Amino acid sequence: MKINKLSTNGKIVLLAFFIIAFTFLVAGILLLNNLANNDETDLGQRAMLVAQTVSDLPEVQKQLEYTDTKENSLAFNQMINRIKVINNAQYIVVMNMDSVKLSHPSSGQIGQVSQSSDIQAAFNENYYISKAVGEQGIVVRAFVPVLNDEHKQIGVVVVGILLPTFLELILENLNEMIVTILLSILFSIWGARTLGRHIKKQMFGLEPHEIAKMYVERTETFNAMHEGIIAVDKEMKITIFNKKASRILGVGGNPKKYIGKNIYDVLPDTRLPEIVESGRAVYNQEIYVNNHSILSNRIPIFVSGQAAGAVAIFKDLTEFKQLAEELTGVKAFVQALRIQTHEYKNKLHTIAGLLQLGHNKQALDYLSQVKIQHEQVTKFLNERIYNENISGLLLSKISRGNELGIQVLIDEESKLTRFPEQLDHHDFVVLFGNLIENAFDALVAVEREQKEVTISIDDNDGILAILVADNGVGMAPDQVEKIFENGFSTKHSKNRGIGLYLIHEMITKGNGSIEIVSEEGKGTTFILTFEL
Repeated sequence: MKINKLSTNGKIVLLAFFIIAFTFLVAGILLLNNLANNDETDLGQRAMLVAQTVSDLPEVQKQLEYTDTKENSLAFNQMINRIKVINNAQYIVVMNMDSVKLSHPSSGQIGQVSQSSDIQAAFNENYYISKAVGEQGIVVRAFVPVLNDEHKQIGVVVVGILLPTFLELILENLNEMIVTILLSILFSIWGARTLGRHIKKQMFGLEPHEIAKMYVERTETFNAMHEGIIAVDKEMKITIFNKKASRILGVGGNPKKYIGKNIYDVLPDTRLPEIVESGRAVYNQEIYVNNHSILSNRIPIFVSGQAAGAVAIFKDLTEFKQLAEELTGVKAFVQALRIQTHEYKNKLHTIAGLLQLGHNKQALDYLSQVKIQHEQVTKFLNERIYNENISGLLLSKISRGNELGIQVLIDEESKLTRFPEQLDHHDFVVLFGNLIENAFDALVAVEREQKEVTISIDDNDGILAILVADNGVGMAPDQVEKIFENGFSTKHSKNRGIGLYLIHEMITKGNGSIEIVSEEGKGTTFILTFEL
């Protein structure tokens, strides 16, 4: 079977085998080298012990002092050979102070002068160990001086022990090595198979090439979407960052380079970390990220019931605001036409009735009064409100209030010349529209002879202050605390609880503040403040 056809388990087991084999090869070399070093140390100490023992023998001291007879020399050499055999030494050489060998495994060397280059130190009463290469291999040698009873040096004893080769070391430990290798391979294969099954389970039974294919398909799918997508793991590292997100948020370069980076280092204001920490999703929220206004859905990601990260799916609000502006304009135009049609129909009925009754002068006076009121309101709004969208909205709400029997009063000192940073006229259309409509709802629900909504806009000294007050039903303290929650409403009907939530989001985006004063049965006042 070819390697590229193997399953995940097979590949892991095969890889584990090669890793184990290589590990044992390296470990074996290191172990044998360590054994060789230990043997060298042990054999050196043994050679030194044997050399010291030989140097203390009376026969050795006697032979070094009396070397005249050949018979004594032969007997002495036989004794030394027996000691060599007993201690498994390669050789034991006894030399007098003239470096003449009195004993040697080779009889031809007896009586010869030693030519060894590392022996001179031993004739100065030095004890030491050295290595030398002999005919049969490397020999560790111990040099010990021989002292007589007067502590005068009379000779030197040299003991050489042959070091084992690597092959001999392997053969000596072969059984232990075989058992260790077999057990290690057995447990390693078992562990590799167990690990392989666990990994495959974690990968939902998919092979690595299948996961790679899915990753490429996922990346291309995300890049083909018209929404921006950013995802982070629980360590706040970016796992998804598609091309649309890069374009919407104005982040330069290839978005792939941001994968693996901390979200705070790339976009510190995405508000994704709070989703990871809370584990709660947030839908259709307008937020400001990297100086771009977006409509965001942020959803936590759970794996096996544990929080694993969060994903944000968002759209650029610029195009939506353009569409909303068109829709809002058409809707406001239609509503204004409806209100004006109804209002002027009533006024025409009044004029027609006066004319039918013959009250021509009263009809003219009434017509003149209506004209003056309309011109005054229109002139006031055009002069004090420098945005036609806001002035058109306020004019529409005045007419709407008249239709509902509610008087909409705008403070004569009101003035609006500019908007706070981060906000525009779209935001203020939503803001004024929701506040005034809430006031209308509060007044419709109450029986009162004089129903009023008061509006004040103060644009002075770098501060924009907006007041919208009504004398409607008011709110209880516990309702005031919950009023900005998404979905909360004092009116039990569908599609409620959104307006004030949006207002709160706009105040947050514009770094403003809001104060609510409300009393049940007396009315509610909203005071909004922004820095310009």
